[in-house]
Amino acid sequence: MLVTTTPTVEGRKIIKYIGLVTGETIIGANIFKDLFAGITDIVGGRSSSYERVLREGKDTAVNEMQQYAAALGANAIIGVDLDYETVGSGGSMLMVSANGTAVILED
Repeated sequence: MLVTTTPTVEGRKIIKYIGLVTGETIIGANIFKDLFAGITDIVGGRSSSYERVLREGKDTAVNEMQQYAAALGANAIIGVDLDYETVGSGGSMLMVSANGTAVILED
């Protein structure tokens, strides 16, 4: 399934707008990731453990959105937006949501 952040697909005609589709996930950040991220913050550099969690959250949310769109008969999702929020006490969890418009593109 084609997934794009743009409102159109160059060279393809949208023949039907199905509607809004979403996918969400909430991932807990564990204490060991927090500890190693804190050390990385002190010595500098990137936190690969947090980057991995962000990527996993995005992939899961987008996959859920694609499954929802496919169940509605769509063959593409346009105008996709990804949102990241921390939730829970002390921001201990990461919520990722993916939103877009399910459409049918002409073949």
